[in-house]
Amino acid sequence: MVLGSMSLIYGFLSAPSTISEAQEMVADIQHGEEHGTSLNHYKEESSETDIDKQEVDHGEHLLHQLQNRPWAALYVAALFFFMIPLGVLAFYAINRASQAGWSIVLFRVMEGITGYLLPGSITIFIILVLSVMHLNHLFIWMDPEVVAHDELIQGKSGYLDTTWFLVRAVFYLLGWNFYRYISRKISISQDQGDHLKNHKKNFRLAAGFLVFYIYTESMMSWDWIMSIDPHWFSTLFGWYVFASMFVTGITVIALVTIYLKSIGYLEYVNASHIHNLGLFMFGVSIFWGYLWFSQFMLIWYANIPEEVTYFITRIEDYNLPFFGMIAMNLVFPLVFLMNRDYKRNNYLIVMAGIVIVLGHYIDVYNMIMPSAVGDQWFIGIPEIGGFMFFLGLFILFTFKSLEKAPLLTTGDPFLKESEHFHY
Repeated sequence: MVLGSMSLIYGFLSAPSTISEAQEMVADIQHGEEHGTSLNHYKEESSETDIDKQEVDHGEHLLHQLQNRPWAALYVAALFFFMIPLGVLAFYAINRASQAGWSIVLFRVMEGITGYLLPGSITIFIILVLSVMHLNHLFIWMDPEVVAHDELIQGKSGYLDTTWFLVRAVFYLLGWNFYRYISRKISISQDQGDHLKNHKKNFRLAAGFLVFYIYTESMMSWDWIMSIDPHWFSTLFGWYVFASMFVTGITVIALVTIYLKSIGYLEYVNASHIHNLGLFMFGVSIFWGYLWFSQFMLIWYANIPEEVTYFITRIEDYNLPFFGMIAMNLVFPLVFLMNRDYKRNNYLIVMAGIVIVLGHYIDVYNMIMPSAVGDQWFIGIPEIGGFMFFLGLFILFTFKSLEKAPLLTTGDPFLKESEHFHY
């Protein structure tokens, strides 16, 4: 975690502060010549006044992209690790609302992982506040000069307003954290008495929360991710982001469960529980692939310039992470998790789980980086440092939360069913 924080600091310190520094930095990388070619093209077709303006605009745009890179690396990592407990919270609430019997022995693992929800919320909110204060250029619609010359963003100004942007963020974060706090409190109280009464409380609470969650999760994806590119929108985007965080959350449940099992805890967790987690990892990966293809196919086939640009940018400038992410998030789970025996093999679950987690980090990277830094991307010190820093924070708060309560919910009326679950 310390190494990760130092890497992030290095990323901010090494960012250019002037246009000339930005141009020198780009000249040192392989595709710097492409920018020179593009500028020469402008010179051939423009007057001297136009050339000067284009040079200034190009330089400012390049400077903003390079200054955005450490901010974007920080934001991608912070958002990704925040989305893990948020996905786990949804899975936990679904199991509570459906009164599933098999997953009871895993509830404390889920509650432990959601222990990162509060510190993750604080981190995300701080980054959003700093963005509103114009300390970065992640959200271009927050720049009055950009909005003044962009009719499309002006048309969305009723929703894309910095005050309401932060108000909505507070609303989402308070709602998610309130449910996690109350549900966890009821769960611990259930072990001490009033088993059936507390079970019913958590059932009703989860059912109501899921309605709140599905609306706020979609709005969160519009606010915090899709608005980074305010010219583009997709009606499937909320579901797509949900599928990504949902499968990542379930995968992390499996990884933490297998680790705890390997060091002597969770004695009631058996191969059937791991198999069920593997089933969800496989099924939601297919669901994610379906949503990805549905969104891509409709936009690509319609070929509307304002929409298809989103994918053209990623295919041309982010070819490796774009197609690599599809292989990691769809092809790999399809091959390694389809067989029943593979889903009962801890080694294969861990191997597939690590690939899925990294694949969905790259998915979040693909959602944010093209709009934030354009083609000035690279997975280097800021990106790796951000990932390692938030990974350390996530592990710290998850296991601190796991230490605060017994790993078995002894008061649940379906406990025996879960302990003797076989599939």
